[in-house]
Amino acid sequence: MIKKFIDKLFGKSDSAESPSKRVPKSPFGKRHDIEFKDHGINVKLVDERAMDVVHVLKQAGFQAYIVGGAVRDLLVGLRPKDFDVATDATPEQVKSLFRRAFIIGRRFRIVHVIYGRGREHEVIEVSTFRAHMDSALAEQVGGNERTSKSELAGMKHAVHASGRVLRDNVWGPMEEDAARRDFTINAMYYDPETQVVVDYHNGIGDSKKKIVRMIGNPALRYREDPVRIIRAVRFGAKLNALGFKFEEKTAAPLKDMCGLLADVPQSRLFDEMLKLLQTGHSLASIAQLKALGMGTGIYPLLDVVVEMSDDPFLKLALQDTDRRVAEGKPVAPSFLLSCVLWADVRSGWDRRLKRNEPPMPALQDAIDEAFNARIGDVSGRGKLGIDMREIWTMQPRFEKRVGNAPYSLLEQPRFRAGFDFLRLRGQIGEIDPALGEWWEKFSTAYDDERHDMIEAIRETQQKKPQTPRARVKRADADGGRPANMAPALSSGSSPGDADGLELPLQEGDAAPAKKRRRRRKPASRAAEGQDGGSESPPSAGASPATGD
Repeated sequence: MIKKFIDKLFGKSDSAESPSKRVPKSPFGKRHDIEFKDHGINVKLVDERAMDVVHVLKQAGFQAYIVGGAVRDLLVGLRPKDFDVATDATPEQVKSLFRRAFIIGRRFRIVHVIYGRGREHEVIEVSTFRAHMDSALAEQVGGNERTSKSELAGMKHAVHASGRVLRDNVWGPMEEDAARRDFTINAMYYDPETQVVVDYHNGIGDSKKKIVRMIGNPALRYREDPVRIIRAVRFGAKLNALGFKFEEKTAAPLKDMCGLLADVPQSRLFDEMLKLLQTGHSLASIAQLKALGMGTGIYPLLDVVVEMSDDPFLKLALQDTDRRVAEGKPVAPSFLLSCVLWADVRSGWDRRLKRNEPPMPALQDAIDEAFNARIGDVSGRGKLGIDMREIWTMQPRFEKRVGNAPYSLLEQPRFRAGFDFLRLRGQIGEIDPALGEWWEKFSTAYDDERHDMIEAIRETQQKKPQTPRARVKRADADGGRPANMAPALSSGSSPGDADGLELPLQEGDAAPAKKRRRRRKPASRAAEGQDGGSESPPSAGASPATGD
């Protein structure tokens, strides 16, 4: 009683009486509309197709904003590589507004709106505002997306027992959508028509302070979706050049929580690995992984990249990839991964060549060995693996520069990728750089110039001293007589009296005519063969032009 009287006497409010009675801070943050004069985004950096998606959705009566990393990049003056749009329209409503739109995904349903065709096409990703759901109230599933596919089919919000979200398709208001995003600098919404940025979690402030900070409890957010661990590394690498640093609480759990990635489908990890290496900051991403103590354990193929990042060939390939992205040129995952595994393929190939195995079969075996050891079933047997094989098997073909071989190689769909691979090999001294220069000139020359180049190579090869061809010897089935020695013929005899024996083949000789293999025995020996079956076929060692 006395304490209340004293508080009243000195004018203390009830709210100050106990901190527990203070109004709790909303988990959804507070909305702030930032005008152009405060954010300074250059609207000319916004892709016209992204603006068109926003315009169409708003014309139909929906809310629509450019969201995520694109807003972050625009704030620091960068031209975003990709544009995502967030809206309150459902996926079905979005799809109905665009001629070429496709609903994709099960765990997280979104719409891809397609502009253009072929290599020039662009995808604008449109997502619906998600509700902020309490994982404790969600339906729990024992397995992952693949093993529990049938069980998850009818669910909109489901989590694994570990807390990882398996389904997130419950729609809600924009403030809840912002709360369930990962980093504050990725949770801002930009309307290019009104040029207003909507910010709920001080993303603008963190952007100015150059801080990468997780919304909410970092450990809990990583547990909800462990892929955020890789995304954190990628954002850190990309923004490190601009001076951005991780907030201590955001970075602290990263290494210890890497074990959660074991439950993520391999296909998602593979895609995230490619994003690390193909967004123009591959070397910075590798440096970030090493700095955070996460060089191993995320994905087996990524472990190889980090382990071999100082290899001259791979380092040059990563630098070349970063350069192409910076110049706005396309990059193919097959090319980069063929560079990653080339050391394994080259080692296996050299080992087989030393055993005198034929070059092309040796190369194919080395490729199979590398796939089995490094890639397994993830993409190594699909289109990606086919493209990688073509790049590798082109390499010995570049050595053949006479006849029709150069023209045939030039017509290969993957010629440019194979040539770029050859060029990198020349830059590190693995092959003579002159070979790459020859192909560069040949690929851009006119027909008469190409003919002259091939003739020049042919004349040069003719002037070189020829190494005599070794005779191929094999044991004779009768008396061990060398196969390169014909039997002596008696006076007056003819070759046909030699009981079907043929003169030996030299290396490079043409195949014998089939009729000589099927010729009949002399009449004098016909009776002997009636009860002995047909004549034995030639041994496999006599097959010409196999190289075996």
